[in-house]
Amino acid sequence: MVMIFIHSAQETRNGNPARRLAAGFIALGLKPGDRVGVWGHNYYEWTLVQFATAISGMIQVNINPYYQPNELRYALQKVEVSALVMPTEHKHFNYMTSLYEVVPQVAGGKPGNGSLRSRDLPDLHHIIVFGEEEPLKGAWDFNEILNGAGALDFRVLDSVESKIKPDDPVNIQYTSGTTGLPKACTLTHHNLLNNSYMTGLRANWHKEKHVICLPNPLYHTFGCVVGVLNALSHRQTCVFPSISYEVARIFDAIQEEKCTFLFGTPTMYIDLLSSPLMKQCDLSSVRGGYVAGAPCPYALGERMVNELNMRDAYVAYGSTELSPAVIMSRSDQSPLKRFENVGYVMPHCELAIVDEHGQVVPRGERGELWARGYMTMLGYWADEIGTRKDLTRDRWYHTGDTATMNEDGSVMIVGRTKEMICRGGENIYPTEIEQQIHKFPYVADVQVIGVPDDRLGEAVCAWVRLRDEFKGKISPENIIEACKGKLSPFKIPKYVLIKEEKDFPMTATGKVKKNELKVLSKELLHLGNVQSHFNE
Repeated sequence: MVMIFIHSAQETRNGNPARRLAAGFIALGLKPGDRVGVWGHNYYEWTLVQFATAISGMIQVNINPYYQPNELRYALQKVEVSALVMPTEHKHFNYMTSLYEVVPQVAGGKPGNGSLRSRDLPDLHHIIVFGEEEPLKGAWDFNEILNGAGALDFRVLDSVESKIKPDDPVNIQYTSGTTGLPKACTLTHHNLLNNSYMTGLRANWHKEKHVICLPNPLYHTFGCVVGVLNALSHRQTCVFPSISYEVARIFDAIQEEKCTFLFGTPTMYIDLLSSPLMKQCDLSSVRGGYVAGAPCPYALGERMVNELNMRDAYVAYGSTELSPAVIMSRSDQSPLKRFENVGYVMPHCELAIVDEHGQVVPRGERGELWARGYMTMLGYWADEIGTRKDLTRDRWYHTGDTATMNEDGSVMIVGRTKEMICRGGENIYPTEIEQQIHKFPYVADVQVIGVPDDRLGEAVCAWVRLRDEFKGKISPENIIEACKGKLSPFKIPKYVLIKEEKDFPMTATGKVKKNELKVLSKELLHLGNVQSHFNE
């Protein structure tokens, strides 16, 4: 496998760097089972942490780089992270400033020394940063850890590596939680290696050589599993066009590296097709690609095939809890036929479409989609109740999506049983946003829903009822501004509607009818002609 990082002129062909970093972690005193957080975008160092933790028996914790301080604090505490690897800043976001707010002791540390003792985060012992020329207070330099191991550390690594089992946890991904707090989805070597290999097999990667363009974030499974591990399993070349998503850099990568296989969510492909740069880009090298993360409209698929040259495009469906892919197009389908549904169940996986009583429905009828197999997560870290809710004793995972299965076995996703909002491939549960807005002293009630968005699939909309003494004094803009720094940018409402109690549609038992809120919101926001990616 070859990895090319255009933004850093970095090229790597595996092997020694990951082993050196793994031994460096051991030299710091980290042990198998320890959680190592990586907080950042698509950096070369990110991939080294992924491989180093895997071969040393440690567990990588993917932390969304858009997390604000309160979200970061929760992510570190929930799974008791022992070491945090991170850049210092990217564009307008200063990671160190946010870290100082969570762990003030770091700012008072010795330059070049990342050892840490914190009362609030007693398990966090090391801060490791990259991208700085001068030593930072309270932080180890990444390159020193990479090159600091001794012979004994490598011998320990050899011993540890020989004892790793397929069902050992290797990765924790945070998913949106129905209770408002993210759930720590725990995945094993068995989950990730099988899923990555099978997704490549379905796309004929075992027969063809590709230069992959991977702009998708590594902190999601689509990037780090279907992207990186898939390329590793099938010895493909993987090109990272930029640290964070930039349309112009994707076109640059396609031209400079002659990329043949593209990755993207529907929103990313909409952006590519809408960009004036597309007409200036030589797309003749492109042969195919993956689209996942949100439902892909047929009309968008047509344009991907005809205008982006993606004659061998594959639609995939899954979730973080499924490592992630469980359904995918097949190569024996015609290019456009693949966009009529999300494909067929992956090899060695099982699907069930069931009614509200858990009984399998006849083909063609709607029901909730359940899945199980090698890809099913171990569970949610330190959350037995959440695990039992989403995962049955016989290992069926409840996706929360409504689906139908056609006579030929292909599957269509037709809606959701959960309230989750899917914005540009980011899954958001309304509860988390509602809980934050409820904290504002002027808010009496808030209800959050998803509304259609041409580009993102869905956008966040909040219905807010103000306390009597604040009526006429607080604007939607005030509420949106107050959310900044409290919620990740993708969770901040695009629309805020300030309403009276009588405006909220209620059930007889006093619950808000969120489906009716969606209908009303479309009317009030004049979104009637806007097409979501979802076929609800």
